[in-house]
Amino acid sequence: FFFETVLPCHPGWSAVLFSDCRKMLSSGICTSTVQLPGKVALVTGANTGIGKETAKELAQRGARVYLACRDVQKGELVAREIQTVTGNEQVLVRKLDLSDTKSIRAFAEGFLTEEKHLHILINNAGVMMCPYSKTADGFEMHIGVNHLGHFLLTHLLLEKLKESAPSRIVNVSSLAHHLGRIHFHNLQGEKFYNASLAYCHSKLANILFTKELARRLKGSGVTAYSVHPGTVQSELVRHSSFMRCMWWLFSFCIKTPQQGAQTSLYCALTEGLEILNGKHFSDCHVAWVSAQARNETIARRLWDVSCDLLGLPMD
Repeated sequence: FFFETVLPCHPGWSAVLFSDCRKMLSSGICTSTVQLPGKVALVTGANTGIGKETAKELAQRGARVYLACRDVQKGELVAREIQTVTGNEQVLVRKLDLSDTKSIRAFAEGFLTEEKHLHILINNAGVMMCPYSKTADGFEMHIGVNHLGHFLLTHLLLEKLKESAPSRIVNVSSLAHHLGRIHFHNLQGEKFYNASLAYCHSKLANILFTKELARRLKGSGVTAYSVHPGTVQSELVRHSSFMRCMWWLFSFCIKTPQQGAQTSLYCALTEGLEILNGKHFSDCHVAWVSAQARNETIARRLWDVSCDLLGLPMD
């Protein structure tokens, strides 16, 4: 939710800024030509924005794609659109509400019954800058949806991913993780809360989860990556009138959802990426992360705390 480029005051800089933004938007293209016939992919939050564009490209390459969405009606419209554009009829919609662990477990149970394989899991869905609220299970909404929801989903699908190896997990994080901190004494925001920082904390959790997951998956044939998609025009800013205004003012510097999907696709498709298991990517390149995001002790503790909150075994 903050910009990597600061607008200088002098009007003469506007042309330079515009040129720099154009270069930024044209960078980070997934050039992989990998095709996916016989492969199964699952994308959360695929009924809009980056998730929709990611699912569309995977379908274009021949995968059987599941759109895991809270709004099934909207998801069905998107599925029909993708089917029409790609000619791939294997685009399926299933209900998934990441703010409710019962919904997550029901989704996973149905998927595991229905499918024999899972080769690509894109944990893309998320919320941003919500007023303080809690999930059905009493978790603060950002940490509950963005981190714990995907943590549980991944855990429930992990054996299927292992059985389908080589397979990949892509967790959509953000540059905003640099402002994030994991406050274990205030993980649910009950002692103090700021909507912007709550989003940052959850995006840091995405990277820490990815790193610890990658460590645990070594030798399994499953690899995990986290990505910063860029500053993208999406529905994420719907809770903030200020951010909607900023998006409008800086629209020439903001990526389209298709451009924002490129790094997720890069990590899902690029051959030979296994050696970079656990890394964080931006614009289709390995990206620098904050000191806390590199802290293995915090990553392992967050894993254990997440398991405890979700009632999962701490192995």
